[in-house]
Parts: sequence; C-alpha cells; structure tokens
Amino acid sequence: MNITRNNVDALNAIVTVEISKADYAPQVDKVLKNYLKNASIPGFRKGAVPMSLIQKQYGKAVLLEEVNKVLQENLNKYLASEKLDILGNPLPKMNENFDWDADDYSFDFELGLAPEFTVDLEAKNKVTFYKITADDKMLNNQVERIQKQYGKLISKDTVEEGFDLTGTFTNEENGINNTATISLDVFKDKKTAKKFIGKKVGDVVTLKTKGLFDDDHKLMDYLKVDHDNVHGLDIDVDFKIEEINATELAELNQELFDKLFGEGNVTSVEQLKEKIKEDAEKQFASQADQKFLNDVTASLLENTKFELPATFLKKWIQTVGETPLTPEQAEEEYARSENGLRYQLIEGKVLAQNNLQITFEDLKSYTSEVIKKQMAQFGQMNPTEEDVEGIVARVLSNQEEVKRLSEQVMSEKMLSLFKEKVKAKTKEVSYEQFIKEMYGE
Repeated sequence: MNITRNNVDALNAIVTVEISKADYAPQVDKVLKNYLKNASIPGFRKGAVPMSLIQKQYGKAVLLEEVNKVLQENLNKYLASEKLDILGNPLPKMNENFDWDADDYSFDFELGLAPEFTVDLEAKNKVTFYKITADDKMLNNQVERIQKQYGKLISKDTVEEGFDLTGTFTNEENGINNTATISLDVFKDKKTAKKFIGKKVGDVVTLKTKGLFDDDHKLMDYLKVDHDNVHGLDIDVDFKIEEINATELAELNQELFDKLFGEGNVTSVEQLKEKIKEDAEKQFASQADQKFLNDVTASLLENTKFELPATFLKKWIQTVGETPLTPEQAEEEYARSENGLRYQLIEGKVLAQNNLQITFEDLKSYTSEVIKKQMAQFGQMNPTEEDVEGIVARVLSNQEEVKRLSEQVMSEKMLSLFKEKVKAKTKEVSYEQFIKEMYGE
C-alpha cells in the first residue's frame, strides 16, 4: 500500500492510492473459502464444490468489494493522519485503461482543499448595534391599548370618530379575504377615515392600498399580504363593516394596576409606564441582537476574502444527491449555496480562533432556562429543581432536540463574542425607527 499526494495548487490536490495484491488477496481468499463452505451447486456435495467454480462465479465481485474496502479504509486513514481540511468528499478520477485483471491497482482522487484565511473581528466595518427604546408615543399608545382592552365595549349603529370597526377586507382577484378590527386613526390620510363616518353595519367602503397606512408593513397585518408583495401594492380593497363598537376606557386606578401586575406592585400611572417600558425593551433587545448577529454575518461575508475550489465543488455537487445533476444544474446549485459554504468556513475559523466550544453543562443550563420560561408561561412560576432536571433529561435524550438547542447555544456564544470584539457603532432608536432601519425604508 502506497499513498501519495500531489498538490495541484493551494485549493486542489490529487491523492494516488496504490494497492498491491498483498493488500487485498488474504481477505479475498477468506471470503471465497466461506462461499466454498456454503455453496450449493447441482452435481456437487455441499463443501465439495471446486474452488475454480467459486472463483468463476463470485471471484470478480468479491475482488471488487474487497479492494474497495481496502481503498476506502486506507484513504480515510490517510486524510485523518495528514489532517487535511477538505471540502466535500474525494472524487475518483476515471481511468479508461483500468484493468481489473491486473494484480496491482492505482486509484486517483481529486480533493478540494479548504482555503487558508483569518477572520479579523476587530476590523473596520459598517455594522450598527441598535439600542431600541420605548418612547413616550409608544408608552402612551400602550396605556391606551390597556385601557381599551379592559374597558367596556358598547355596540353602536353608526360610525363616529374614535370608534372601532370589525369587518372583512376583500379583493377576489388578489386572493384577499381577511377579517380585522381597525380604528379610524390607523389610516395615514384623514380623508380615508372620513369615508367611514356615518356608515352602518353592512356598508362597504372601497379603499386604495397605496398609502393607506403610514407603514406598508401594516398591510401584512390587516390584509394578510405576503412581505414580498406588500411593497408598492396599488390595488382597491373593499372593507365590509360587520361590527361598530365604542370603547369606554378603563379607569387608570389601583384595581386595574393590581389586575395587571399583582396587588401593590404598581401604584401609579408613572410606575405603569415604567413597567411597560421595562417589558417592551426586553423584547426589543432580542430583536436588536438578532439584527446585529445578521449584520455582522453579512459584514464578515463581505470583508473576509478567500478563494474556493469552485470547479471541484461544482463537480462534487453533481454527485452528492440521489439524482445526479447536469453541469448546468450544479452551476445553479453552487451559486445558491456558495454564501452558505463561505459562512460555514468563516464560522469554523471564528470558533477555532477564539476557542469557542459547547460543553454538556452549557447545553444543560440553557435547556433548563428554556424550560423554566415555558413553565412560567403556564403559571408554574417556581418549579422544583427536580422537576426541571427531569424534563431536561427527557429533552436531551432526543438527538434532534440536542442538535436544535446546540445551534441556539452556539448562536448565543457567537453573539456574545461579536458584542465583545466587533467595533460597531451604537445607535439609539425608537421601535418605529428600528423597523424602518431594518427594512431599509
């Protein structure tokens, strides 16, 4: 057995595996002798079949199988011992003059090698970390929403300013049919709101979607239009009024505060707003973190330059699926997956450079916190450690769950690392401004 490597360039190599008869013959003989013991051929007693017949009937198939076992086993050992960082799998090179009747064989394999590069997390970039605050406008709106939610609903016959309407938005041609509750102040233009004044249950008001709201994304909520189709949507929709209601706002008193937050925990409107602000900004922080993670990822992809063995990878892509791809299909698949492959390499380098690892204790601790939060949502605020540990054990016995949770733990570790090392500028914004920044509007 002899294995050699010829580096074609920094990203491509050819590995040659030379197998001699001594490498495979003993195992071939052993297999054929087992066939001999168990062979049942008419005219011969069991165990008395001539080896020549066994060789003729099974010899070539056994030879191919045993040579392939020796080949794969030793190729894998070689790649591991040489610590070669390869992309995809070795691709066998076809040899039209290959002769299975020879005693010694030579096999060539193409390798795609991972590129050498470094990741500089502290390099100059255009990444912004958003600190989202709950501004006075949002807090006042939330207080009013709470007053409405706990207020008294009064059915009305005719629409007036300040009333809420429940009805159905429809446009048959565009497949829109969605029931929603709206207030007249939701519309961008006051002229639109005036169209409803004086209307009754059963009346239909026709509206233009273009400029209907101050933010096109509200069309996704009220009309259930896909995000991809919402921008610049310019069609007519009908709104059929089904209910007209006025709300007598709940009084901001101690009874309401106790109902919302428990007895004595909030005693004034100022404290109510502080509580709303605290809760809202916790939720905003996770959204800001996710955008930061996405933006750093995009920045690393843009600024970390390295070549890939593209020709090799396209050939490899042709072979990996259940159905072989044409060169044209492989080209398209490579174009779709290139950025994903690049980020996998970048992420791997970041993990190695910063010695980031997931321990079982990390996974167990994270799973425990997830479970406690889920239990709290169902009113179990103080579960025993024994109960939590029992659920953790069951969850971590499921390999799919372990994989999913491991990805979440690693994402948190990457986020912490990026916050520590990436030199991003911090920008304080309201949630409304953040949404505009997020969607580039």
